[in-house]
Amino acid sequence: MDGAFILAPPLLAAAVVLGWRAAYGGEADPLPVWAWVLLVMAIDVGHVYSTLFRTYFDRDEMARHGTLYTVVPAICFVVGMMLYNWHAIAFWRALAYLAAFHFVRQQYGFMRIYSRREKDHPVWWARLDAAVIYLATVYPLLYWHAHLPRAFEWFVKDDFLALPHGFAHVLERAGWAAYLVAGVLYVGKEVWLWHSRRYFNAPKNLLVAGTAAAWYMGIVWLNGDIAFTVTNIISHGIPYMALVWLYARRKQEQETAPVPASSAAGASAAWLWQLLSVRTLLRWAPLFVVFLVLLGWVEEGLWDALVWREHASVFGIFQSLPQVRDHNTLAWLVPLLALPQMTHYVLDGFIWRMQPSPAAAYPTAITARPGDDSTAWMKHTLHD
Repeated sequence: MDGAFILAPPLLAAAVVLGWRAAYGGEADPLPVWAWVLLVMAIDVGHVYSTLFRTYFDRDEMARHGTLYTVVPAICFVVGMMLYNWHAIAFWRALAYLAAFHFVRQQYGFMRIYSRREKDHPVWWARLDAAVIYLATVYPLLYWHAHLPRAFEWFVKDDFLALPHGFAHVLERAGWAAYLVAGVLYVGKEVWLWHSRRYFNAPKNLLVAGTAAAWYMGIVWLNGDIAFTVTNIISHGIPYMALVWLYARRKQEQETAPVPASSAAGASAAWLWQLLSVRTLLRWAPLFVVFLVLLGWVEEGLWDALVWREHASVFGIFQSLPQVRDHNTLAWLVPLLALPQMTHYVLDGFIWRMQPSPAAAYPTAITARPGDDSTAWMKHTLHD
C-alpha cells in the first residue's frame, strides 16, 4: 500500500504535469476551478485535518500529551495575531516558511523510514542519503529565491522574501553545486552496493527519484501555477494522509473492541455512534477521505466568503457571509482560519518523535518485515 500512496504520488504528479503540458501547453495558465477543488481543498487542506487522527481523536495521545495539544494551538494563534497585526505579509511570510520547512522535513522523514534496515552501513552513507533528500527539496527553494518573482506563490504574492540579487544567486549556485556532488556520490554508492552486495533499496531510491523529479519540475524547470500546485500538493498531501491512516487504523485494530449494547435502544444508539465514530472512519478509507474533504470544504468556504471571494461557484452556501476588510478584524480572523494549518505544521514536528506508548501499533504496510521490530521506525522517527 505504501508503494501506491507514499512512493507513487511524486512520480505520478510529475507524469501528470508532463501530460498536461504536452496536451495543453501554456504552463503559466491559471489553475482550473475543478483542479483547485481537487488539489487545494481536498488534498492540501484535507491532509491538514488528517492530523486529528494522530492527535486529538486519539484518547491515548490526549491522555499522555494533552498539554502539548492545548498549548500549541494557543501559542500559534497568539503569534499569528501579533504578526498579522504588525503587517499582513509578515504573517503570510512566516506561514510560508513554516510550511516549506514542514514539506522538506516530511521527505527526510520518509527517507528515515525506508533506510531503517541499513544500520550496518557506514555513518557517512546515512549522511549522504540525508544530504541528497534535503538538497532535492532545498535547492529548488534556493532557485525560487534567486528567480523572484515566479508565476506562482506558496500562499500569497511576496510571501517569500526577496533576497539581494547577488546574494540569492550565490546561494543558488552553491546549492546546485552541492546537489550535483551529493547526487553523483549517492548514485555511485547505490551502484556499488548493487554491484558488490546485490543490495538495492527500491523504496528508498523511488522516494529520492520522486522527490527530485517533483520538486525540480514544479519549481525549477517549469514556471507555472499548475505545475507547482500539482507537484507540491500531490507529492506531499497524499503520502501524509496515507501515513496517518495506516498508523491510526493499525493502532485501532490492536485496541479492545467496544462492548455490545444489551437493549434494542442501546443497540440502535450504539450503531449510530459507531457509524459516526473515529473507528468507522478508520475502518473504511473512503469515509476517512470524505470526512477530511468535508472539513476542507467548510474551512475553504469560510476563507472564500470572509476573506478571498474567489470561488463563489464552489462555496455558494457561504456567500451570505460578509467579506471582512477591516484590518483589526482580519488580525484575529485570518490567524483563526489558518489555525488548523499552523497547528498541523508545528505539531508534526513533535508527534512522530514522541516515544510511542506500548499499546501503539504502527503501519505494517510500511514497517513490517521478517525479523523487524514493527515499532522501531517510530523511535527513529520521521523528525529526528
